[in-house]
Amino acid sequence: MTTHLSRRNFLRTASLGATGAFIAARMPQDAFAQEAMIERAKNPRFLIVLSSFGGASQVDAFLSRRESEVPNAATLNAYPDDMVQTIGEFRAIDMKGPSIGAIPAAFTANQSNFVRKNSNDMMVVTHTGTSVNHFVAQQRSINGNAAWQGRTLQEAVALTYGAGYAIPNVHLVNGTGFTERGTDNTLPAYVYGERAPTPNLWPLSLDGYRGIAGAPDRKLFEAARNFRNERLDPSSDFFRTFRNSQRIKHWADIRGDALRGVEAEDLITKLMLFPDSEEMPLAAHGLTGSAIGQKVREAFPNYEFDPLEAQAALAFMLLRYGVSVTVTLGPEGSAVFKKGVKLGEGGLGEGDIVNPPISFDFSHQANRQVQAVMWNRQLSIAERLISLLKSEEFRDGQSFWDRSMIYFATEFGRTRRRPDNAMTFGSGHDLNNGSLIVSPLANGGRVLGGVDVDNMLTYGFDPTTGRPEPGRNMTEPEMYSGIAHALGIDTAGSNLPDMRAMRRLA
Repeated sequence: MTTHLSRRNFLRTASLGATGAFIAARMPQDAFAQEAMIERAKNPRFLIVLSSFGGASQVDAFLSRRESEVPNAATLNAYPDDMVQTIGEFRAIDMKGPSIGAIPAAFTANQSNFVRKNSNDMMVVTHTGTSVNHFVAQQRSINGNAAWQGRTLQEAVALTYGAGYAIPNVHLVNGTGFTERGTDNTLPAYVYGERAPTPNLWPLSLDGYRGIAGAPDRKLFEAARNFRNERLDPSSDFFRTFRNSQRIKHWADIRGDALRGVEAEDLITKLMLFPDSEEMPLAAHGLTGSAIGQKVREAFPNYEFDPLEAQAALAFMLLRYGVSVTVTLGPEGSAVFKKGVKLGEGGLGEGDIVNPPISFDFSHQANRQVQAVMWNRQLSIAERLISLLKSEEFRDGQSFWDRSMIYFATEFGRTRRRPDNAMTFGSGHDLNNGSLIVSPLANGGRVLGGVDVDNMLTYGFDPTTGRPEPGRNMTEPEMYSGIAHALGIDTAGSNLPDMRAMRRLA
C-alpha cells in the first residue's frame, strides 16, 4: 500500500499548528504508520494535567456528605447539612472562615459555581492508590503504577498526537513526581517532557539570536552554529565516545533542526506574555509581546507574582499556538501571597494568602479550611483555562476545548476521622480517594463509584456500565486506561483494561 499523501504534499497542505519540519523529521518509514501519524497530527486531543500537590480530597468536595447522611457523623469528616449543596450527581462545599489553621488570614472559597457551570463535562471517578509517599504516589497518578510499559499519560498523548508539534509535552511545574519521566525508554525522544522552569521568561530561550543587543549579522551567527555542529562537536572526544547515546542524539536534535523549526515559528513572540514596558523593555531588544497577550493577561492578571497563574497563561498559549499537545501545571510547595502584602505589618487580610505552604498538604494542620482554599484555587485556574479554550476555534467550528481534557492529578486522599464535631482538625494521608476529570471527551455529569457513609471511604464501579459496586476498589491502571481511552489513544498490545464507563462516546 502507498500513502494517499506524499510527505511533500502533506507538508504543503496539512493543517498543523507547527511547521512541517517537525513531522517530516519524525515520520516513520512504514506507509501505514505514516498515514496514521498524519491523521493523528491533524486531529489531536489535548491533555492538561492540573496537579494537586498534597492530596486533593474528594470527600471535601464533589463526594462530600451531610452529617444527617452519616451514622457516625460526629467523628467522621461529614459536613453540616447547610454547607453541602447537591448539583446533579455532584456535591459542592462553599465555605468562609477567619483563618486557615494557624494562618490568621480570612478566606472565602466556592465550589458550587464551577460545578453548576461545568457539570456536563465533569466526571468524578473513585479509586484507591498504592502509596502515601508524595513523590511515588504522584508518579503513579500519571503512569498508572507502570500500567503501560512505564510511560506516563503525557508521554502517551505526545506519542499519539505530538509528531507535528514543536514541543509536544511541556512541564510547567517542576520538582514533583507529576512531571517525572516515565520508564519506557523505547519512546522517541521528542515525547518526553521538556521543562519550562520559569514560564514568564521561558519564551526568551526559544530563539538563540533574537533579543541579543549588538548581535552579529544572522548569517554569521548561523555560520558559527554550523561550524560548531558539523566540525567542532563531531571531532571532540566526548562526542566520539557518546555519539550513539539517545540523550546526545536528542540534544543534537533540539539544538539543531528542532531549534531552527522553533525559531521559524517565532515562538519567542507568540508565547511572550509580557507587554513592552519599562520593566520588560521588549522593543529595545527588537521583540514584541504575543498577539493574544492582552487576552491572556486579563484571564490571569496575577501572572507576575503567582507561579500558578503564570503556568496557566503559558499552558494556554502553548496549546493555542500549536506548540504542545499536553501541558502539566500545578501549585508548588511555597506559600504565595497577594501582591503587595508585607508580612508582619498589620497582619493578613481576607484573601491575602493565595496558596498556603505545601498546598493541599497543609491539611495536616487544618483539613477543611485548606481543602476549601486549594480547591477554590484549582477550580478558578481550570475555569479560566476552559473559558479561553472555548473562545478559540480549532477548526471547522470546533473550539480547542472540544478536544481537551483537564485531569486533576493528585497523589492520595486524606484520613476521614475527626475529633467530636470539630470544624478545624488535621488529617493524614490515605490511599482511598478519587479524581476529578473535566472534558467533553469524558462521561460527563457522572460520579462513578460512591461513598460508604459508615466510614466515608469511597468504593468503585463496574468498568463497563459505571454502575456503583460497594466493596470494589478501582486501581491505578484502571484510571490510567480510562483516561487514555477517553483521549482516543490506541493501547492495542497492552494489558490495559477497557474502562468503557469513563468514555463519553463509548
